[in-house]
Amino acid sequence: MQENYLAKWLNGELSGEELTEFKKSDAYASYQKLKDVSAKLKAPEFDVDQAFEQLKEERIGNAPKVIALNPFKKFLRIAAVIAVLLTGSYFYVSTLDKSVTAQLAEHSEVILPDNSEIILNAGSKISFSEKNWNEKRNVTLNGEAFFKVAKGKRFTVSTDQGTVAVLGTQFNVENRDGFFEVTCYEGLVSVTYNNAETKLPAGTSFLVINGKIMNTARPDALQPSWVNNESSFDRIPLEYVFAELERQYNIEVNSQNVDKSLLFTGTFSNTDLNMALKSISTPSHINYKLEGDNVLFYAEKAPQ
Repeated sequence: MQENYLAKWLNGELSGEELTEFKKSDAYASYQKLKDVSAKLKAPEFDVDQAFEQLKEERIGNAPKVIALNPFKKFLRIAAVIAVLLTGSYFYVSTLDKSVTAQLAEHSEVILPDNSEIILNAGSKISFSEKNWNEKRNVTLNGEAFFKVAKGKRFTVSTDQGTVAVLGTQFNVENRDGFFEVTCYEGLVSVTYNNAETKLPAGTSFLVINGKIMNTARPDALQPSWVNNESSFDRIPLEYVFAELERQYNIEVNSQNVDKSLLFTGTFSNTDLNMALKSISTPSHINYKLEGDNVLFYAEKAPQ
């Protein structure tokens, strides 16, 4: 935009082409509001002769207080208020957290301002302050994510069940309803749960199911299996296995006469639904029925 567009616009001197370009600018809406307000400003009627006669009748020592009438000053005050509101809105918006979501049946990869990497599992969401990242490396997680943290200041992952803190490492955090697990693949991870801190060296996990801390097996890989499109479980209740199947395939899973507290150990594919259903049903000695986007696991005769 030319620098003299504002003056020409106020004087009604813009050509059609210049006016069209000016309306596309970010500042046009604010200028238009100021112009509309100023157009409505009107000074009250003022009788100069009557005021002069009244002034002569008064003694100099008791001269009345004179209030200067200047509509333009009022205009400037309005402009200042609008400027303050616009500035405040800018700073408010600039401090909002940035959020990234992995929808059902998909993964999402995020590169943080310090080049740390996050891979989100299906049905997961993270948020962080991009503006304040250098001062505070903190990520809020709802769901599951694998982190590759660049070395630097303290890096924290906040969940509604616990907090994970590191300096530079690789680890996985799963924060689901009734399920909280942290696995360290490289470096050292600090997990705070119920105000108690647990140190996790590489190759160890911390697992809480329904508020109870569980014993876990040592991971035998360098990253979680879901990154390679497989979901693995070690003595995990079927309830959480079914929930993960729903997230990976964006389907609805129901069960009939199935004890969902039974522990499941195994792996299912995140890319082949029929194979995944067989991988769950066979070792669990249950049957399944697939109709469209609905799966029913059952333990007796096929439902009618």
